[in-house]
Amino acid sequence: MSPSTDTPPHDTVKERGATSFSAVHPDILESHILARLDGPTLASASCASSTLHSLSDEDHLWSTICRSTWPSTSAPRLHSLVSTFPGSGPRSFFANCFPLSTPDPTTAADAAASTLSPPTQEIISAVDIHYKDKLIFTKVQETETVTGWFRCSPFRIDLLDPKDVIPTPAQHPNGDDTCTALNDDLTLSWILIDPQCKQAMNLSSYKPVSVQRHWLSGEVQVRFGSILAGGTKACTKGLVQVGIVVTCGGSEGGEMQVREVSLEVEDMDGMHLNGGESLVILQRALEGQRGNGGDRVEEGRRRYGRYLEMKKERKERKMRAEGRLDMVCMVLGVSLFAALLFFVCCRSLVK
Repeated sequence: MSPSTDTPPHDTVKERGATSFSAVHPDILESHILARLDGPTLASASCASSTLHSLSDEDHLWSTICRSTWPSTSAPRLHSLVSTFPGSGPRSFFANCFPLSTPDPTTAADAAASTLSPPTQEIISAVDIHYKDKLIFTKVQETETVTGWFRCSPFRIDLLDPKDVIPTPAQHPNGDDTCTALNDDLTLSWILIDPQCKQAMNLSSYKPVSVQRHWLSGEVQVRFGSILAGGTKACTKGLVQVGIVVTCGGSEGGEMQVREVSLEVEDMDGMHLNGGESLVILQRALEGQRGNGGDRVEEGRRRYGRYLEMKKERKERKMRAEGRLDMVCMVLGVSLFAALLFFVCCRSLVK
């Protein structure tokens, strides 16, 4: 019996097969595939093969990703600064700024004393706010850190002047439902940069950890932030919250306007830290490790929820301790009064 003619020869099958990935020209891979990826996907692709690892390490790819992810980095000074970050420039900057800090400070022990770099003379804030993936605000602000006024005053960075407002395409929230919608629609990035040591980190939770509407004024406070390990001094031990508050009000036409964007650092007792204390904590966080960037929104909200629980427990312990102290003082006072009364009675009987 003659062989069947239905099965094509081996060479024909090979010719009809898909083109090998390694046969694609590197220029095509870089310009038509890798250039379309976001940061986390490009980082994952670089682990697939040595060819992709080499191609995905190009500075211009990561520089483009940084500018598209954080438009504030397009500023001339930041663009130049990012390219000088140790390691691989824009890729190192992205690796530092995309994920949350790690380890999780709500489960780790208090920060141990460590040798820090010399205090920086300046910190740079690169801030971007998006509403439904549309950029509504971007700003780069420089803050000096060497004067006595900065080190002794409460640490606070304000991005808007009192009369400035940022228009948005959103309607001002008029109920709990619309406030809840801001949890998904509004995103914020606040990158803190130490230009002296070439270090950077993102202090924002990316999406809000809480949205509250003032019952009287109607203003909405959208809170972002991160939880960091405190300092080694007694007044800053434990955890601290880097709180970023976006205050929104309504215009005459009913549109939502951003009226305030500020950052502060407070301890677990609700006390705002001064510039000197905050700078030490932020510098330690800048020199610390980072996570892998996975589920950063849920992780940020989980850390914030855990921080509030720990803060509540701390307050309850403090109240119980104060209650016991009050009881001791009251018993001591009653005892002294009884002793005095007994002494007076005894003297009157003797006379």
